[in-house]
Amino acid sequence: MPRVNHTLTALRGGFLSLATAIGAIVALLSTLILPAAAQAGQFSTDDEKNTIEVFNFASPAVVYVTNETLVRDRWTLQVQRVPRGAGTGFVWDDQGHIVTNFHVVEGARRLTITLQDQSEWPALVVGLAPDKDLAVLKIEAPAEKLKGLPLGNSADLTVGRKVLAIGNPFGLDTTLTVGVVSALGREIEAPNQRRIRNVIQTDAAINPGNSGGPLLDSSGNLIGVNTAIYSPSGASVGIGFAIPVNTVREIVPELIEYGRLVRPILGIESAPDQWARRYGVQGVPIMRVAPGLPADRAGLRGAARGRYGSLQLGDIITAIDDQQVRNYDDLLTALEQHEVGDQVSIEYLRDGTRQRTSLKLAPPQ
Repeated sequence: MPRVNHTLTALRGGFLSLATAIGAIVALLSTLILPAAAQAGQFSTDDEKNTIEVFNFASPAVVYVTNETLVRDRWTLQVQRVPRGAGTGFVWDDQGHIVTNFHVVEGARRLTITLQDQSEWPALVVGLAPDKDLAVLKIEAPAEKLKGLPLGNSADLTVGRKVLAIGNPFGLDTTLTVGVVSALGREIEAPNQRRIRNVIQTDAAINPGNSGGPLLDSSGNLIGVNTAIYSPSGASVGIGFAIPVNTVREIVPELIEYGRLVRPILGIESAPDQWARRYGVQGVPIMRVAPGLPADRAGLRGAARGRYGSLQLGDIITAIDDQQVRNYDDLLTALEQHEVGDQVSIEYLRDGTRQRTSLKLAPPQ
């Protein structure tokens, strides 16, 4: 019996040693694996941290723009305010200026701005630039509620740079999408059929309601104003467009001060582009020259009636400072690059002969 008891004791000790060893291994693995798994949700990549930081920094500057119009009820004949559309905007400065797209506010009878704290403020139109699809509004909110965005430099952008768009697509406020600069130097059509040049293309999802919202770089700087999408279905397919901030930087101060774009003039009345295309004219045909203005002083001629009432074509402007002018949009684009008082060279056709003159640009009348 003593030998049996000794054997059982030895076996029991062996089993306890094995169990102790297994327990120690499990405990060691728990200290190495379980805490890491438990804390995995607390970690994020550098890119995710950057995205979160930019959103938290910039979103207080993003606003919701509601556009209402007046409609008469067909049965009661009473006039009612009804929503015409909605979009996005952003705070420009602590004086209450709000920047958005022209097409967001076009035709509005009443505009309301909703800030991030959900406070609502009636807005007045300060300036409109349909040529560039930009508008400036103003609200009388306290300065402490108004946080603007730092302005970047769209000339420094390269394809592949990370961009972030914040807006209110389909009425869902403060929505963030992330992508890259897909292309630079694109052209899109403005609401008044003018061409907007040097537009940024991005694959950051932009949907209806995002219009007028900011496009940001990874430092939280404004680099563009989201304005349009290319989509057969009406929703984002990864091709969105934004007006570059360098264009916005030039236009917004003019809209605040003058209410419109201030563009120098030649002092001419041109023929419609449709007429020029119909008759195969390459350039801008001058229909009339305003007396006393630069074109008149430079000797340019407009159209005239012949002896038997036929229309005799006037001079056709083909270039300004060696920049080709194919149509009226090209002419306006060339003038936008100059200021009042600048001396420019004009190339034109007269009776099929190419000629050149120079003139000093005048302020708008």
